[in-house]
Amino acid sequence: MTTTTATRKTTVRLAQDAARAREVLTTMWKIRRFEEAVDDLFARGLMHGTMHLSIGQEAVPTGACLSLTRDDLITSTHRGHGHCIAKGADLSRMMAELLAKETGYCRGRGGSMHIADVETGNLGANGIVGGGIPIAAGAALAQKIKGTTAVAVSFFGDGATNEGAFHEGVNLAAIWRLPAVFICENNHYGMSMSSSLSMNVASVADRAAAYGIPGASVDGNDVQAVADVVAEAVARARAGDGPTLIEAVTYRYKGHSKSDQNLYRTREEIDEWRGKDPIIQFEQTVLEAGTLTETELETVRNDVRDALRAAIRAGNDAPPSRADELMSAVFAPVEVTA
Repeated sequence: MTTTTATRKTTVRLAQDAARAREVLTTMWKIRRFEEAVDDLFARGLMHGTMHLSIGQEAVPTGACLSLTRDDLITSTHRGHGHCIAKGADLSRMMAELLAKETGYCRGRGGSMHIADVETGNLGANGIVGGGIPIAAGAALAQKIKGTTAVAVSFFGDGATNEGAFHEGVNLAAIWRLPAVFICENNHYGMSMSSSLSMNVASVADRAAAYGIPGASVDGNDVQAVADVVAEAVARARAGDGPTLIEAVTYRYKGHSKSDQNLYRTREEIDEWRGKDPIIQFEQTVLEAGTLTETELETVRNDVRDALRAAIRAGNDAPPSRADELMSAVFAPVEVTA
């Protein structure tokens, strides 16, 4: 198998279709504004724990999920708010979950790194690096056994490709030709280590050859390019031809987590990637195509802003998660006596 490199030489149908362009921009702006709101709430002491923000990576989950139906499944990462939103989650329930409220997706018990929405096919974020990869392989196996056409998509970072779970999950999916798509969001850093120092290949996609499956590297800041390469991989999986490994090259503007002081990269590097902002790029493409006007783009932004404000209000107004019911979610609760 050979590794292919997807470039910006793709069709511009997303930008040329008004409804699709609006859908794409709405999703990307929802992810951006949700992450910014979480960042603000955490800074003001209204949200606790830790956060791993995906500001700058919005094109990957948005483009990838365009090919998925509600029956398709995804597994996510500790940096998973964008995946959750792109798969169709409700912003109010997401915000309530992060605020540890009873109306959250996991009744406030999962929080940022373990949020799940089974109704939309999101099998959950995962605090274990690479933890979602074998789960996706198992989900894909289940679909194959059941004889459905559903596909399991696993999102993970570049750091996860050096974990044993990556090898085991991808290898199993390859030898059993499972309906899976493995998407590496290569944002260049596994916590504070550059991916160039942690692997001896030029691209994560090069590793696909070891498993005998197709590998593709794509500009992860180009939502059209992402949509195209994932659509091909999903179609291949649905047809029973097995998995694909995709590397989406992107960048996170914020630190690894809220405690990260960003001492391992330069301001110049961050500014360079801000110049490749996926949302701004797509808006420019839409304007150049004459599909939407600047006024219509502003309406999209304002609608998303209002939706986020409503989600924050709903989350703050919701009742807190009840400590006396914590054991109700445990399969084998143990009676505690004084």
